[in-house]
Amino acid sequence: MVTMYQFIPPQDFNLALLRVELEFVKKGTKNEQVDAVLLANQLRKRFINQVMTVGQKVTFEYHGNNYIFTISEAQLVGQETSGAPERGMISGDTYFIFDAQNSSGIKVVNQREAASSNIFKHKEFNLQSLGIGGLGAEFADIFRRAFASRVFPPHVTSKLGIKHVKGMLLYGPPGTGKTLMARQIGKMLNGKEPKIVNGPEVLSKFVGETEKNVRDLFADAENDQRTRGDDSDLHVIIFDEIDAICKSRGSTRDGTGVHDSIVNQLLTKIDGVESLNNVLLIGMTNRKDLLDEALLRPGRLEVQVEISLPDENGRFQILQIHTNKMKENSFLAPDVNLQELVLFSIDCEIFSWVLWMIKLAARTKNYSGAELEGVVKSAVSFALNRQVSMDDLTKPVDEENIKVTMEDFLNALHEIVPAFGASTDDLERCRLNGMVDCGDRHKHIYQRAMLLVEQVKVSKGSPLVTCLLEGSSGSGKTALAATVGIDSDFPYVKIVSAETMIGLHESTKCAHIVKVFEDAYKSPLSIIILDDIERLLEYVAIGPRFSNLISQTLLVLLKRLPPKGKKLLVFGTTSEVSFLDSVGLCDAFSVTYHLPTLKTADAKKVLEQLNVFAEEDVTAAAEALNEMPIKKLYMLIEMAAQGKQGGAAEAIFSGKEKIKISHFYDCLQDVVRF
Repeated sequence: MVTMYQFIPPQDFNLALLRVELEFVKKGTKNEQVDAVLLANQLRKRFINQVMTVGQKVTFEYHGNNYIFTISEAQLVGQETSGAPERGMISGDTYFIFDAQNSSGIKVVNQREAASSNIFKHKEFNLQSLGIGGLGAEFADIFRRAFASRVFPPHVTSKLGIKHVKGMLLYGPPGTGKTLMARQIGKMLNGKEPKIVNGPEVLSKFVGETEKNVRDLFADAENDQRTRGDDSDLHVIIFDEIDAICKSRGSTRDGTGVHDSIVNQLLTKIDGVESLNNVLLIGMTNRKDLLDEALLRPGRLEVQVEISLPDENGRFQILQIHTNKMKENSFLAPDVNLQELVLFSIDCEIFSWVLWMIKLAARTKNYSGAELEGVVKSAVSFALNRQVSMDDLTKPVDEENIKVTMEDFLNALHEIVPAFGASTDDLERCRLNGMVDCGDRHKHIYQRAMLLVEQVKVSKGSPLVTCLLEGSSGSGKTALAATVGIDSDFPYVKIVSAETMIGLHESTKCAHIVKVFEDAYKSPLSIIILDDIERLLEYVAIGPRFSNLISQTLLVLLKRLPPKGKKLLVFGTTSEVSFLDSVGLCDAFSVTYHLPTLKTADAKKVLEQLNVFAEEDVTAAAEALNEMPIKKLYMLIEMAAQGKQGGAAEAIFSGKEKIKISHFYDCLQDVVRF
């Protein structure tokens, strides 16, 4: 038995706004134009005082045609959208907004008061659900510049006297998500399927065919605008590696002029006499400097967004995206000890995973999004490899035992090295013997260098600090600079050495040095070590001879401020300070420190730490090493430790035996100059 009650509408139950989607009962039969004002008046009269619910479908007849409207949004009078119920009663003041799919054959006209358009397929979207992490600020900037005007109906932009943005450029280091963001933007838009073009695909060996390929990209948009006007769909064209075809005009010397013609044709289509207003061109490049300047002015690729390396929060979001399925399927091992954490009401498993990802994000400085994905893949490969038996590859795998541990991720970090990270291996090679206490002067210089590191980190007025370390050959300049680079914990530390540029032409060397600086500008905190500057300059005392091209390049780079928000510390090392002073390079450095050779007291400290001499011989050996560079001291110790007959090094360095002072003096005689 069912008991029936009379429905009594509660207070404030009238609908203020009702958004409905129109379609024919029989789809694909005809095309009709519907006046929004007349249709709304008829619906209010026909359905007044009736309760409508979101998702409800209602059939009705209008001007001899049978329609269905589906309610997609309902707002009550005097209530906010977020907290409103999903139903209400139609009144004489209810405002209707009509939507219609492009494929429905229904064209809604005279809906001038509509607050928004259907440019996006979804009313709201989550970037992480689209696989985009760490780019929230960049996406907000893109939306404001490129899509805010398109959300409103055409008559609003017409009254404002503005045109829609027709192009945007996404630029930044490789692997930061430029292509991913462009593809997802194309998928989110409620227009035609985006056309994705890899730059070189446009080129053709036939005369005029390349320009025709560019024109064909815009043909659909031209036809759509010609037939439908302001109601035409948005056509998205995505150019990946746009620098391959849109180089600065006059920069290529291929004799055909085809690259110049491509730029001219593209400019004509985007912003020519018959320019289109229903096109959005998205270009992507990691070499913005190669593009023709005319492409970057307003009206063309006017929205230029740098997709830089993700910060710690961004890396955390990216790692969440790539490990979310592991967490859902219980493939992540519980490596975090939660007993020491106060969890309050947070779920332990979720908190463990989040804390794990936060720690991992902190360890992955200057990793790009693609490199973080590589880290996750590498970590999974370690976990899967534990379950594979090389003796029997046909043995079934137990899925329950597959666990990706924190150790797997740490191993993956050693395997996947960031392109814009610190060159730790190169820096460690510069200090093979480590760092020992070799006197107050060396200690003072190290402390002052670390203060420069702190200055670069916190100071707003010192985005660029340069320091020259000079002294005799082997005095420990490079080792000191490398130690400061490692101890600074800066995400980008690179050493520029002549040994990596043997046989290269001057211009090639300059390009290599410039690239290191350009890469440093992409990191928030960077250190560059210019090792043996006189070798970089190809200096020879006879003549004297040096490369003026490289010298001028260094002078410019040492004085050029990094971009806003980026900070750079440059160390230079030299054994020919008088030469650098003569060519003006010394003045380009903010600070200069002299690293002295070892005095007797300093040498004694070093020998005591090495513990290779008998206690009674340390003083005599130290006196013999007066004014000795630290590098030569280590070489002498290595020579003397071999013993007269050889084979004594292991016993001496393990402390079982000591270097004979007489043999040490013999080795010292072999060093003619120091």
